[in-house]
Amino acid sequence: MSIYPNISALTALLTEKSRAAILAALMDGKFHTASELAYMASIKPQTASFHLAKLEENNLVICEKHGRFRYFRLANDEVANTLEVFMSISPPPEVRSLNQSSQLKRLENARTCYDHLAGRVSVNLTNIMQEAGYIERNNKKFIVTAKGELFYRDLGVDLVGLSKKRRSFSHACLDWSERTHHLGGALGNGLFERYIELGWIETKANSREIVITPRGKSGFKDLYGLEIQI
Repeated sequence: MSIYPNISALTALLTEKSRAAILAALMDGKFHTASELAYMASIKPQTASFHLAKLEENNLVICEKHGRFRYFRLANDEVANTLEVFMSISPPPEVRSLNQSSQLKRLENARTCYDHLAGRVSVNLTNIMQEAGYIERNNKKFIVTAKGELFYRDLGVDLVGLSKKRRSFSHACLDWSERTHHLGGALGNGLFERYIELGWIETKANSREIVITPRGKSGFKDLYGLEIQI
């Protein structure tokens, strides 16, 4: 009898394409109904409900009931981080249409990774923050420097509040499309929420895609010197 955790139980869940599609859809960090997830995964609602029960049973998703409706979300950021790693080592999707190609390019540019920004834009911002001396890489974490504390304070990000959350503060999250790391954790989420407050980015319903607004293009250029050509 093996003394190690049963990895095969997890991989068995992920080998079913519909379940994998549901988990990928939930990487937007939002709560969704079974019907919404069925639409996003291109399956029937009854099928989605069956798979969601399996995922909830194995602690990959959580469910909240409000009235007659049940809403599902990834269990935590650790599950999201694990899925992002799986995506980074998985074969790329087979592109069969112009619409699919365009959608993939938008996701590769900017998307949600559970509750923080991912994609090319996020990787570029992380690199810029490192080069500017706001954060320093330390193994799988980013450390905020004294210079960074002033920068994030001026930006309106509450570092003290973020540090009190019961989660990783600022870890290096492997980006599946860029094959390198972006800033995740509580700090990544704090920046993500601040960009939304400033009107720099917008989320899309039933999608991980993030839209960089005209205000965001100007803001990212002025603050970080990042040109976003989309």
